[in-house]
Amino acid sequence: MTRSLDPSLLPLDTTTPDPSFAALLERHGLTPAWSVAAGDLPDVPEGTTILAMRYAEGVVMAGDRRATAGNIIAHKRVQKVFAADDFSAVAVSGTAGMAVELIKLFQTELEHYEKIEGLRLSLEGKANFLARLVRNQLPLAFQGLVVVPLFCGYDEATGHGRLYTFDVVGGRYEEQDYAATGSGGQEARAFLKATYTPDRNEEQALHLATEALVAAAEEDTATGGPDLRRNIFPNVVTVTSAGLTEVGDDRLAAIAAAVLEGRP
Repeated sequence: MTRSLDPSLLPLDTTTPDPSFAALLERHGLTPAWSVAAGDLPDVPEGTTILAMRYAEGVVMAGDRRATAGNIIAHKRVQKVFAADDFSAVAVSGTAGMAVELIKLFQTELEHYEKIEGLRLSLEGKANFLARLVRNQLPLAFQGLVVVPLFCGYDEATGHGRLYTFDVVGGRYEEQDYAATGSGGQEARAFLKATYTPDRNEEQALHLATEALVAAAEEDTATGGPDLRRNIFPNVVTVTSAGLTEVGDDRLAAIAAAVLEGRP
């Protein structure tokens, strides 16, 4: 009697390392696959509003902290903005669980490439790979499990910040100045369209990003604005020539207080 072996138990061929972690998994039949049973899906937590914008020193990326499940607030402190590597960041809106898995795979891909090649993937190369990951989720998107990211980073080759948007079929688009997506994305974009200027310094950019999220929260019930009493503030990072920096709650508390005080 013969027995077939599970491919995951076979030794991997390490004689020809592949710079793409996803290609390596595919070559050995280990590509992760997600599937959902047919039928009505229950309400699952979804992240809402994220945005990014260029400023004088680089790019800032921010997201509110609320996740909703149908008409219910599912979580009040969800992280939506993540470091992709030392010089880039990714933010996600849509189905929260799928988004976290997509980000983990993206982070692993960038780390794997750097270890094998001894250098970082170009910023445009990172955006292209993220588009591929989004495209691979298309069957789930047709079932309502949609993940739509934003990507930004500091381009060491050109010496300035760049940002990219994506659609559900994996289309990738470079934006010149700012971008926003999620349930409150339209309101955030409208606010930025009326107030954005590219010559802002970091403090001014953080203030504008926070104010755009507040403007979105005032119109969109799925977007959570800053909550000073509960110490809930946006999830914010900056990326400059010095690398990625997560903005602390102490700094954001003062910015949020000033923004809320100045709102009509």
